[in-house]
Amino acid sequence: MADVLLPGITATRVTTPRLTQNVLHPSTVAPEELGGGEVVLFVHGNVSSAPFWQQPMLALAEEARVRPLAVDLRGFGDTDPLPVDARRGVRDWSGDVAALVETLGVERVHLVGWSMGAAVVLQHLLDDPARIASVALVAPVSPYGFGGTAGPEGRRLAEDGAGSGGGAANPELVAALAAGDTSADSPTSPRSILRAFYVAPGSLPLDPVLEDVFVTSMLSTRTGPDHYPGDSVPSPTWPGVAPGRRGVLNTMAPTVLDVSGIDGLAGKPPVLWIRGDADAIVSDTSMFDLARLGQLGAVPGWPGEEACPPQPMVAQTRAVLERYAAAGGSYREVVLPGVGHSPHVERPQEFVVALLEHLTAAAEASTGPR
Repeated sequence: MADVLLPGITATRVTTPRLTQNVLHPSTVAPEELGGGEVVLFVHGNVSSAPFWQQPMLALAEEARVRPLAVDLRGFGDTDPLPVDARRGVRDWSGDVAALVETLGVERVHLVGWSMGAAVVLQHLLDDPARIASVALVAPVSPYGFGGTAGPEGRRLAEDGAGSGGGAANPELVAALAAGDTSADSPTSPRSILRAFYVAPGSLPLDPVLEDVFVTSMLSTRTGPDHYPGDSVPSPTWPGVAPGRRGVLNTMAPTVLDVSGIDGLAGKPPVLWIRGDADAIVSDTSMFDLARLGQLGAVPGWPGEEACPPQPMVAQTRAVLERYAAAGGSYREVVLPGVGHSPHVERPQEFVVALLEHLTAAAEASTGPR
């Protein structure tokens, strides 16, 4: 993966008791110094890896008070491709992150999670709140997972989680990933998905070098039943498929993922929620939600609004964060106009400004105004 590193970024493999993880960091930081200072750890989302974070990392590297690191999750990038046990939700990944933080000797960490990575971050917060200094959620998956729920309360539509999990993936995208397709010849190639959904269509002309970096990062996704998308089982409920027990998409099924309980934590670090208003992946009308696609007629047999409404992903996140604030926590929502699923890619400067303001607020909350 060396060809995806921008000048000023270095990769180091860190061996923990669980697995060996690939960590990106500023080239000015020696591997033995990774755990020093105020660590900001970036956690990527699905069908991606740590190189998506390089632009904000380079900007943060100029800040003497923070040390940016980005990790490849298992099954992505250059981290060991151990299988993903979806019966544990996202705990394989959150446990890996915890092991990395412990191995590096980080006492307090600021966590930044994008999309699926936001669920990993919130799970880590639930499991080890004392170590978390702050949380930033970037275009986050709903706290109730992806697909198969309704209402701001995350009500499950079917007991078996029908409509979510490994069977909800587009098989053409899976095949393109497995084949290493770098072209834009098909609408389901990684490059086409990047242009159409990771960023808002037409929102910016991606630098050709950066676009190649991101496509290579996407293609680092391991495929198969133990990785992306995972396995599935038949269901008697529309659309006829339910989550299995292995692989990436099954970790976000509502049968196993629920990180909505952050309002019950005794200590509540400040939360930044940053998203684009043109996000078509995580949305109340997501183009990757089978219920929404059924409503549009793209998936046949949709049973109607009452039985299977589209998942209100943004509304679900807002409801959880409102409960968090009502219980004594705090959150700030930043919405970037005309931005899709990747605020840190589409508006890196605005993203870094919002993140630095968040880190400053977190410091003041823990030590008082400076």
